[in-house]
Amino acid sequence: MHNNYYFLRQLAPALAQQLAGFAVASCFSQEKDELVIGLTKGEAEFWLKAQLSATFPALALPETFHRARANSVDLLPGLLGQVVEAVSVFSHDRVLRLHFRGGATLLFKLFGPRPNAVFRPNPQAPAELFHQRYLADADLTPAPEPLPDLLNPLRSYPGLGDVPPRYLRAHGYDAADLPTRLRMVQDVVALLENPPHFYLTAVEGKTRLTLLPVGDVEQTLPPDPVAALRLFVPLILGRRAYETELRQVRQELEKRAEEATVSASQARTRLYALEHTAGYRQTADLIMANLTNIPAGAAQVEVEDFYQDNQLRTIKLKSTETPQRTAQNLYRKAKNQKIETEQLQERIERRETEALWCLERLEELAAIADLRTLRTWRKTHELLPATKAQEAAELPFKVFSDGGYTILVGRNAQNNDLLTQRYAHKDDLWLHAKDVTGSHVVIKQKPGQPTPEPVIERAAQLAAWYSRRKNDSLCPVTVTPKKFVRKRKGAVAGQVVVERERVVLVVPANPFERNG
Repeated sequence: MHNNYYFLRQLAPALAQQLAGFAVASCFSQEKDELVIGLTKGEAEFWLKAQLSATFPALALPETFHRARANSVDLLPGLLGQVVEAVSVFSHDRVLRLHFRGGATLLFKLFGPRPNAVFRPNPQAPAELFHQRYLADADLTPAPEPLPDLLNPLRSYPGLGDVPPRYLRAHGYDAADLPTRLRMVQDVVALLENPPHFYLTAVEGKTRLTLLPVGDVEQTLPPDPVAALRLFVPLILGRRAYETELRQVRQELEKRAEEATVSASQARTRLYALEHTAGYRQTADLIMANLTNIPAGAAQVEVEDFYQDNQLRTIKLKSTETPQRTAQNLYRKAKNQKIETEQLQERIERRETEALWCLERLEELAAIADLRTLRTWRKTHELLPATKAQEAAELPFKVFSDGGYTILVGRNAQNNDLLTQRYAHKDDLWLHAKDVTGSHVVIKQKPGQPTPEPVIERAAQLAAWYSRRKNDSLCPVTVTPKKFVRKRKGAVAGQVVVERERVVLVVPANPFERNG
């Protein structure tokens, strides 16, 4: 419920009290889907970090924040200097609004799949959107007040979310008559509007911040929304990483165990069939023992099977070859059958051992309770995921090395998409010849180290060389962190939109040509 309307009702007045008279001193982004706002009032400072990703939108309120020197981009310049006057929330909705002196507003829309931040310098000015793809947010306004629903009281309060109905069901809501239901809903709403406590709780295996005691309550907190967010958001981000990795490892082990078990079962079935049917060698022996009784050109022959107490057995033959040739072929097949049997036995043992190993690891996994221990355990058992460098090395990109930096160059439109959309990290540098078709170029970054300008220049030369400007005397090349490169829905292969860029002029060339 950290984005629920009733929690935001608690948060808005708390922020209004703390931020009154604070002025915006900085507004920037250094991670994808992140908007950081620093406010000051004299020596005091206040930080607000909006996580605007579709998977986990949240308002974090870190007590301190250190801006990175690299890969940090200023945003919403009109917000700088604005002084907070009030904070409000859209009625029955997940939208928090900061009001500034002079009429400017900043909205935080915390809808799960489509979060956004919307800044308007004054009531008449056009809106500036953090996520520009959600154009309808420019006209975001409070919804009309809901009408009472006497037959379904829950519908009278569209901002309840999922936790209050769960709480009501646990207290007999479904079995109650209509007047009792109405009273129960009103009592819960009154509790939400003035909660005595907040709760850290696990609901269906997920850690939640709630205003009602549901699920497995881990911690009861004072009703201080700022302190609750400062505790909850870092906690949940760490746990989400742990839960995500735990789920990935468990799925991998379960898949490997199932595949190994099925493979061993199939091998055992095949081995049983080989061991319980007449083998090629036995058939060949019977043919050789009865050569004088087999007429030339016969399609089959009936013989006494001395391997089966002299029971009669019919053996099919090829009329176009001699019995000796048939027996010779069967002896060859018998040799191969022996090899197959040995391989099947080895496969059964190996795959059953692998399945058992996976099941043992799954038992150990159940006892691992934190991310650090999980990652150490994964390393011990060689269950770490493949690195980006390992994956990229297996793909058909042009690869160049320059002073310890890896430069990847796409080969065609589809390959460009693969490079940019899947194998480029958000902090990698992305380059492309400006305003013409050409290869996407990516410089893989080293953590904490800015890319040297000579490396950027040589990568830009590659971008120019592998473009339609190859024969120009000078070529402008776009350089930007990959996080500012996005692909519109429905765009053709290789086509992207660049939201932030700087341009360098270079001579088109392949400076690595001598090195291949």
